[in-house]
Amino acid sequence: MLAIQAVPYGHRHENPPVRLEPRWAGSATRDLAVRACYDCHSNETAWPWYSYVAPMSWLIRKDIDEGRGDLNFSEWNRAQPEAEKTAEVVQKGEMPPRYYVLLHSDARLSPADRRELIQGLEATMAARLPGVQ
Repeated sequence: MLAIQAVPYGHRHENPPVRLEPRWAGSATRDLAVRACYDCHSNETAWPWYSYVAPMSWLIRKDIDEGRGDLNFSEWNRAQPEAEKTAEVVQKGEMPPRYYVLLHSDARLSPADRRELIQGLEATMAARLPGVQ
């Protein structure tokens, strides 16, 4: 366990600057997204203590890199490959992932929260900036 701490991956934790957020359909939508999505899908990741300890640091770094690459609420000025699917993956229960919710109980969405987030994401995505996919 001690030796794997020397692997130079997953220990650096940077939060790049926020460039542009979506025009949220409402503050409740943003609040729910911050609670359930922002750790992996924004530049405002909260890095818990275990994100500095391998092998958890490797898994967390990989998830955040992939999450930010697919959808980043902090960089709405660039193409967001998965933006149109956000409400759908929340509705299917794929997001937030179960393993994430186990460690972050505040990300757990009640049925009412889930409905509100889905409706808000649908409205937010419908109002996306022209020309930004």
